[in-house]
Amino acid sequence: MSQAAVPTNLSRPSVNALSAPSVAHLLERSAEWNLACSEGPLGVRVIDAGIDAPGSVAAGVAITGICMGGLGEVRLRHGGDSEQWPTWIDVHSAQPVLACLASQYAGWSLSASKEETGGKKFFALGSGPARALAGREPLFEELGYRDQPGAACLVLEVDRPPPEVVIRKVLRDCGLEPHQLTVILTPTTSLAGTTQVVGRVLEVALHKAHVLGFALHDIVGGSASAPLPPPGADGGEAMGRTNDAILYGGRVQLTVNTDDDKARALANDLPSMRSPDYGRPFADIFKEVEYDFYKIDPNLFAPAEVWVSNLATGRTWHAGALNMPLLRGQWLQEA
Repeated sequence: MSQAAVPTNLSRPSVNALSAPSVAHLLERSAEWNLACSEGPLGVRVIDAGIDAPGSVAAGVAITGICMGGLGEVRLRHGGDSEQWPTWIDVHSAQPVLACLASQYAGWSLSASKEETGGKKFFALGSGPARALAGREPLFEELGYRDQPGAACLVLEVDRPPPEVVIRKVLRDCGLEPHQLTVILTPTTSLAGTTQVVGRVLEVALHKAHVLGFALHDIVGGSASAPLPPPGADGGEAMGRTNDAILYGGRVQLTVNTDDDKARALANDLPSMRSPDYGRPFADIFKEVEYDFYKIDPNLFAPAEVWVSNLATGRTWHAGALNMPLLRGQWLQEA
């Protein structure tokens, strides 16, 4: 099956329609989950999950499901002593390519200059199902997928609300009226923000598979888990913790339908330990490259441990390993 033969969205689910009930559920439980809902620029709905409102881990779990376009199952799990950390986040999807790459991936660049905002410049990477309406990234051509306009949701990992000029761009590119759009704000230093970033552990594996050139249409299922740390005290520490949770604590099983040589090669190449930058806290690596993501080896952005199971033959390959001592050394102070 060639990439061109991948079915179009006429036979594929709508990530915005499937996630709409989860957005409604988030609104219904906003008081319980410490969220603040308001009318933002031009009348769009804004949900603050950690800027002025405290937010919560429960909200982060729900937002992770929304980011996956309603095509993922997300839950918290208590880790036993053998897992060396008390709280883990588990994700699963029977449609991992759509859930992770057409919806969850933070790939939509949204920015505004000081002149446009009338103050500070703004930059954010948009994630969530609204991306599939705009289709502004080349990735959507590869996926052969675009969603149809309707109620939509965009998630921004930011520490301040987006300005009106950015909201206008989102509405225009998505073909939406203001009342149709919900924007969720999740700073990484918040409980919800940390949770939804660590909840991208399966998405990180899908993105790495794409970077490696593996045929996305051959990935037919995915499950993943990662330890959930408390948020860092500042943006740098929070970014370091969420990345480390996946790079050193992420476990992923991908189910594929291909030949064994390709399945084995994917398992061998996927883990983060294939990068020469592996083995140091992400915050240290980021500082060393003067806070320029593009100077970091892209092979580092991957889960720590991988299983690849091939439906065509029933064989499974395993590579990588967790590095819990590194995580505990960064996160834990013994009482």
